[in-house]
Amino acid sequence: MLKFIKSEKFILPIVYIVIGVIIYAIIKAIINKISKNKYVNNKKKTIISLIKNIIKYIIMIFVVLSVLSVYGVDTKGIVASISVAGVIIGLALQDIIADFLAGVLILFDNHYSIGDVVTIDGFTGAVTSFGLMTTKVRAGTGEVMIFHNSSFKKVVNYNLYTTKHLINIDVAYDTDISKLEKALHEMEEEVTKLDGYVGDYQLLGISEFASSSIKYLVMFECDSTKRMQIKRDFNMLLKKYLDKYNIEIPYTKVDVNIRGKHE
Repeated sequence: MLKFIKSEKFILPIVYIVIGVIIYAIIKAIINKISKNKYVNNKKKTIISLIKNIIKYIIMIFVVLSVLSVYGVDTKGIVASISVAGVIIGLALQDIIADFLAGVLILFDNHYSIGDVVTIDGFTGAVTSFGLMTTKVRAGTGEVMIFHNSSFKKVVNYNLYTTKHLINIDVAYDTDISKLEKALHEMEEEVTKLDGYVGDYQLLGISEFASSSIKYLVMFECDSTKRMQIKRDFNMLLKKYLDKYNIEIPYTKVDVNIRGKHE
């Protein structure tokens, strides 16, 4: 018995098990530190838990194979069989695996979340569902497009940052610009109350002398997802204040001359 305890068949398995436990403990501690980040949501925690389990089972497999090799078991044959089976399963499920891995990368790189407005392959809408295999995007008109996570490379996310909204205001050439700026300053208080307004309201001045109007540029920051609605709301306010200050909005005018027979 004492001879067996001193032999490699007793000591090496314990060493392999201890090494496996230490390696797993180190990896688990690193992953737990990441998962305590305040930006890690429940979905990410689920993925982190899944990754920890995968790592645990991989370490267990290596420890078991190492222990078996100590007792003279031909682990090369087992490894070869597992490799062949892995290749067959991998080929059969390569699309699913590709979607899964792409979903994990999207999740951890924070490409988008549910509710974000995105453009994927030319299709724009709000993300209504995000899984590890597919992403569902719903357009403003109701259509829902389902994308496999590995099927696209580029995503435009309108929610990551606010938008600098630039609005060109057309006024007639005989407009008093100082009066226009007074109107725009006066309406600022109401603009700041618009849904989606973020800040940084600026009058940038004349941007262009067009064929029939002067273009005056106004800029402010807004929520990217509400940029179209806030533009409409801004135009309603603009019309109100232009009318108040009797500032003409240019429009196409046609002069019609009617000549008699004898002219």
